[in-house]
Amino acid sequence: MNRLGRELPTRMPTRFLSPDSPLGSESASPPPCFTSAVEMADLIRKKKLSAREALKEHLKQIDRVNPKVNAIVTLVADMAAEAALRADEMQARGDPLGALHGLPVAHKDLMETRGIRTTFGSPLFKNYVPALDNMVVERMRRAGAVIVGKTNTPEFGAGSQTFNTVFGATRNPYDPNKTCGGSSGGAAVALACGMVPVATGSDTGGSLRNPAAFCNVVGFRPSVGRVPDPAARFGWSTLSTMGCLGRSVADLALSLSAIAGPDPNTPLAMDQSGDIFSAPLERNFKGVRVAWFKDLGGVPFDPRVRSVIDTHWATFESLGCIVEAAEPDFAPAEVSFRTLRAWTAATNYGKLFEQHPHAFKDTLKAEIQSGLKLTGEDIARAEVAHTLLWRRFQAFLGKYEYFILPTTQTPPFDINMPYPAEIGGVRFESYIDWMKSCWYISATGNPAASIPAGFTPEGLPVGLQIVGRDKRDFSVLQLAHAFEQVTGFGRRHPALALS
Repeated sequence: MNRLGRELPTRMPTRFLSPDSPLGSESASPPPCFTSAVEMADLIRKKKLSAREALKEHLKQIDRVNPKVNAIVTLVADMAAEAALRADEMQARGDPLGALHGLPVAHKDLMETRGIRTTFGSPLFKNYVPALDNMVVERMRRAGAVIVGKTNTPEFGAGSQTFNTVFGATRNPYDPNKTCGGSSGGAAVALACGMVPVATGSDTGGSLRNPAAFCNVVGFRPSVGRVPDPAARFGWSTLSTMGCLGRSVADLALSLSAIAGPDPNTPLAMDQSGDIFSAPLERNFKGVRVAWFKDLGGVPFDPRVRSVIDTHWATFESLGCIVEAAEPDFAPAEVSFRTLRAWTAATNYGKLFEQHPHAFKDTLKAEIQSGLKLTGEDIARAEVAHTLLWRRFQAFLGKYEYFILPTTQTPPFDINMPYPAEIGGVRFESYIDWMKSCWYISATGNPAASIPAGFTPEGLPVGLQIVGRDKRDFSVLQLAHAFEQVTGFGRRHPALALS
């Protein structure tokens, strides 16, 4: 038994499932579209695969699978074909090649893409075509990635359930009757289904981690400023950050190596190159102290989630870690995150809401209205609480190098449900109450990864969250990689994408 009093297995399960299983399958020789981004980039660089051939395979997969899940909502096949041709011509000339050369990529529909429709999931922008790229998009273009399209997101990225009135809902590939999470839901599904090897996203309250957990891929919220955003209206805010997802930690690190790095126009940008993510992920964890969550101060968790996560106390011990049940007091997050999130919503969308009040979904409308009522004293109280939380969490991680907890409080839920109204008999007042296991961490500003951890009895994915010390992003990926190597859950693909 562990120190929480729960029975733990003596070894990790090694049973692998057939494609007909609700859990999907692990394939010894994955289909071409499930080749890792790292391997695919290497094949292209060695001229064993052309950019045009890689694109062709992924467009075939999109054509076959996307109608079942609605992950990619704007497809630019002709534009991608031209870019893939240019990539092959560059390589033939012997031009320098970027880290993502020839890899198909899909960008979240919150990220502006030059010449490609960007709707933000809102009917107000359903025909908007930007003239400039978001910095992440620009950096990926420079790294040689080939844009195939945009992935679905909830309206203005609000909420961890991907649906909107422009494109409808994106379905979970492990059960199309369930949600894929959000707000980077389309990105997670596109990866899980082999439609792209690289996908971008963003995270305020869990939008890179929640859909990763629901779709059995890897999501990572980098430290604020690791991936700069010179277009952000709140340049000094630590709530939101951009990033990426991957089918493995190594794939995600490859993408980060291209998009991370300094920027003179972003106040909190880190003065550190993305090259740090190109280093070997292997590390010895013998004697490393790891804190294991208790209940986050009374946050409810579905027992199916807890039963999967609890088995991994033994996994971390098998890696050499010293695991202890411990957690800091997250109470200040309740004040800071809610207030600052509402304030941000009101500032970003308040004027647009006044002009088009009926164009906003009810949950976002309520958040904007709440933000518009805030006083200077309210904001000050939130900033003080935010500072207290940060100091408290950094002190806690002075004793422990990592903090482990579930990514989500519940498995994927019904596609027709905007958000869970309760978990374990605890009823919620807000549409973000069921996401505390993610946004408590967002409020600290620390880097955090969601890694595939197993499945519920119904075959729904469960993600485990690894949180690291301030600005120690690569360290988080190293532990996530070690966990991934000994468990292997991420190698199981949804049957829907293979059939």
